[in-house]
Amino acid sequence: MKKVFYLLVCCASLVLAACSSAPIFERAAEPLPISERGQDVAFFALSLIDTGYRFGGKNPEAGLDCSGMVSYIFGKVARLKVSGSAADIARAGRPVERASLRPGDLVFFNTRNAAFSHVGVYIGDDRFVHAPSTSGKVRIDQMADRYYAQRFEAARSYFD
Repeated sequence: MKKVFYLLVCCASLVLAACSSAPIFERAAEPLPISERGQDVAFFALSLIDTGYRFGGKNPEAGLDCSGMVSYIFGKVARLKVSGSAADIARAGRPVERASLRPGDLVFFNTRNAAFSHVGVYIGDDRFVHAPSTSGKVRIDQMADRYYAQRFEAARSYFD
């Protein structure tokens, strides 16, 4: 009789412990649908590939720097005033997790030992368009490239 009692107590303990544990599988959050305006921003950014770089540049004819490129694109395509330095632009957007990036979102990097010192336009497939001073032209790079992966700081969105 004592053995049966202990067996029942052990079984009851196991059942109660199983009921109080966290679920093993959790449903992942559904990704947001691609924004039409974000898609337009990404396509327009692609049209600027090979545009010349110029520090402080704000239009393709004179050359673009990273924040000038973003300001130009958002003004032309999304009719949004996005201006200032990369850090200024980062402060105004809505934070986005890297895993939730959508075309048209902005990606920020620490490239000068300063927070948010570089910005690019995410175009999908782990790629972004930006105006780096090193190549002298607007180009596409991979988020996973060692240089950018080590310097990635944050992402922001200006769209729903």
